[in-house]
Amino acid sequence: MRYVVIDRGDPYSKELVERFHELAADKGFIRDDHEPEKVISIGGDGTMLHAFHKFTDRVSDISFVGVHTGHLGFFADWQAHELEELVEVMSTSEPSYVRYPLVDIELETPMGKTNYTAVNEFTLKGVDGTLVAQIDINNELFEMFRGDGIVISTPSGSTAYNKSVGGAVIHPSISSLQIAEIASINNRVYRTLGSSVVLPQHHHCDIISKKEQRLLLTVDHLSIQRNDIQSVRCRVSDRKVCFARYRPFPFWNRVREAFMGYEVK
Repeated sequence: MRYVVIDRGDPYSKELVERFHELAADKGFIRDDHEPEKVISIGGDGTMLHAFHKFTDRVSDISFVGVHTGHLGFFADWQAHELEELVEVMSTSEPSYVRYPLVDIELETPMGKTNYTAVNEFTLKGVDGTLVAQIDINNELFEMFRGDGIVISTPSGSTAYNKSVGGAVIHPSISSLQIAEIASINNRVYRTLGSSVVLPQHHHCDIISKKEQRLLLTVDHLSIQRNDIQSVRCRVSDRKVCFARYRPFPFWNRVREAFMGYEVK
């Protein structure tokens, strides 16, 4: 098995990386930083996002395994003290594979189009004031928006920023994207639905800038500031991110433990 390890960068994570390499070498695993079959993330959910974006171009050919070094993460199945057990089971067992939907973002400016892919979410916010934008769904006007911003989330990202602004939690088996408002202003000119909207895989939405404005785009952990954005098109990607599961850890269990704070005994 060819593998690569991506870590958080702190001393503890780096120590775990060295230990993983030692254990992996004993099992005959091959370290391959360029064309791995499996990507091991050691850190937190942010580390997994970094790992995903490092290998976005090969996301259809690889699977991810997460080891968390802090609080329980949505993308990590293993704790730091279980490293030996993880390597052992990787060498002896065939995992099950789960695939989570992604969102493709097409940014249009006078200079042309730029494409991004999000595993968690995409946000668009005004820098100097409120965001003023037209929201189209399937090329038809849906609403005129004025407010702090818009969150476009994947099902796996529905538990993050989307949830904090009142969006619904969506199971990752549902190929969809969710549009949620951040502090919308409602008056006679700007009128929004006021709740999140879930679009199926064959739909798309466009966020069309309605004035000259400096905007901040965030794609997962990547932040970009621009003043020339004309529109942003969002749709469910044809690709999915794949996670290798060596033991069951259902999505709703993750939600329960993350937000209700208890485990079933």
